[in-house]
Amino acid sequence: MMNMITHKISFLLLHSLLLCLRPLTSLADGNSTGIDPWCDQTPYPYPCKRYFIKHSGFEQPTQISEFRVLLVEAAMDRAVSARNKLTNSSKNCTDCKKQAVLSDCLDLYGDTVMQLNRTFQGVSSKTSVGKRCTDFDAQTWLSTALTNTETCRRGSSDLNVTDFVTPIVSNTKISHLISNCLAINGALLTAGKNESTTGTDKRGFPTWVSRKERRLLQSQSVRANIVVAKDGSGHFKTVQAAIDLAGRRKVTSGRFVIYVKRGIYQENIDVRLSNDNVMLIGDGMRYTIITGGRSVKGGYTTYSSATAGIEGLHFIAKGIAFRNTAGPAKGQAVALRSSSDLSIFFRCSIEGYQDTLMVHSQRQFYRECYIYGTVDFIFGNAAVVLQNCIILPRRPLKGQANVITAQGRSDLFQNTGISIHNSMILPASDLKPVVRSVKTYMGRPWMKYSRTVVLRTYIDTVVSPVGWSTWTKGSTYGLDTLFYAEYKNIGPASSTRWRVRWKGFHVLSKASDASAFTVGKFIAGTAWLPRTGIPFTSGL
Repeated sequence: MMNMITHKISFLLLHSLLLCLRPLTSLADGNSTGIDPWCDQTPYPYPCKRYFIKHSGFEQPTQISEFRVLLVEAAMDRAVSARNKLTNSSKNCTDCKKQAVLSDCLDLYGDTVMQLNRTFQGVSSKTSVGKRCTDFDAQTWLSTALTNTETCRRGSSDLNVTDFVTPIVSNTKISHLISNCLAINGALLTAGKNESTTGTDKRGFPTWVSRKERRLLQSQSVRANIVVAKDGSGHFKTVQAAIDLAGRRKVTSGRFVIYVKRGIYQENIDVRLSNDNVMLIGDGMRYTIITGGRSVKGGYTTYSSATAGIEGLHFIAKGIAFRNTAGPAKGQAVALRSSSDLSIFFRCSIEGYQDTLMVHSQRQFYRECYIYGTVDFIFGNAAVVLQNCIILPRRPLKGQANVITAQGRSDLFQNTGISIHNSMILPASDLKPVVRSVKTYMGRPWMKYSRTVVLRTYIDTVVSPVGWSTWTKGSTYGLDTLFYAEYKNIGPASSTRWRVRWKGFHVLSKASDASAFTVGKFIAGTAWLPRTGIPFTSGL
């Protein structure tokens, strides 16, 4: 994985990282040899100390990098324990709603173990140089591990069942241990000032996808491994059957291309963990449609309501519509959920109402996509850039307001956020007749450190002059700790004169500040996008 960079814009984050770094550096100089002084520099000293008291025999760290390895190993050990406890609980569970929550949690904790393991392997001094990861990679994977534990916990509230998951995993203190990892790795990230060193070709393309794949995405004709067709003219009639075949490959390093012919495919699809390098190519977002109708009110968690759930690494979709038809009265109903690291959605349509697009975790890029919804319809805790996209608020239920984003950054050290760049925010056709009677906001703070930026985007009159909303009416939650920002937007609602006056809201005037949230810097896109052949703008 190529070297990545960290954001520079969050002054709170930088300040905290430096506070964390100074005492740890002095410890590395040999002023103390016990584990307690190291743990005292973390956000959660008690679970840190408790773990190492119970697990003696480790080699005392002398450098912050050694302490990081110990912390990641501790978090991984606790994550494995939590996953095993969830597995045992699942065997004895007969309540359908609780079983649905446990099913999500087993999936999420399995991914947490994988993220922590890849981080451990990537930062360990015993790992060969070629297989080590950057501090930016580690921060991304640790951020994902923490997000997974929170998504698991929230499933109980989705289905109105007692939070029975927390007692199962509480004694592992897994979320606190991961937060400690994030803080310590964040100190190294800031100290190293990681920059992307990846070279690009003359056209600005990056490295992990082959020239063959670039030609494939640029070409109108497709040479696919498998063809899906409703009329029986392909290898399969369902998309999931083709995805399952891809998942049975012994080697997943090569790209597996699935061509989905035009048609409406009424199914819910999953690209599971370890089913990497899958590419879905359709005949265009108006012609190849994958649709489902799951919702929270229909008995699913928000996570499992997704029409398409994407987990495998390096996923690419082009020319496909992902749709959830549950409707505005059914509550949370996800059309697309992605936790695929270094994933791309190109010329896709993502259609729903509440919670349409769940950018759950990892690094993601959306280019020339249409995104429809009502309440919190772009949400999650990925590091994601939506570029040259058209964002279309729809007509909500009577009395509801539209909220475009609900970003879920819960930890100060997570390198996550939603960046909307060079896009358009316009009313959908069903909203136009009533646009004056419906409030529409660009975002609200789902979590304490919610982070969303809107850069060089056309903002139509559909957006309220105040721009942003509190989580609930009258609430002050997150207003001082969130980071919402705008930079050189255009359009009738782009003026910041009447915007909110929160401590966490910023009108950016310097290009150097805004550029921290561009493709090149926020998701280090020049290290992985160019060779796909998908057009993108690296900077502002």
